[in-house]
Amino acid sequence: QVQLVESGGGLVQPGGSLRLSCAASGSILSIHTMGWYRQAPGSEREVVASTDTYGSTNYADPVKGRFTISRDNSKNTVYLQMNSLKPEDTAVYYCNALASARDRLTNRPLPTSNYWGQGTQVTVSS
Repeated sequence: QVQLVESGGGLVQPGGSLRLSCAASGSILSIHTMGWYRQAPGSEREVVASTDTYGSTNYADPVKGRFTISRDNSKNTVYLQMNSLKPEDTAVYYCNALASARDRLTNRPLPTSNYWGQGTQVTVSS
């Protein structure tokens, strides 16, 4: 009932920057937290950063000081500005939203749920 579409991934050299975007759409009632996760080959998915409705942010230790998460509530969009990228940042990045939505058929409220985007590849390599 909530669709998340990511964009902005790609190939970048070490020390470079990328900006990821994630737009939420659908029968949304409200979005509580939005965040970014990543999963490298052979590793588990891990949280990168998150932000709530009031703008509070949290970052994983490996990205503190290099990544910045921001959110435009009017557009239901979350961004991840990634600077000083390192090869170890290489992963598929997934957008996540904890949101309330309506069932499109019945128009009844659905339980608050976690929604995921399809993922976007970020590769940091020279």
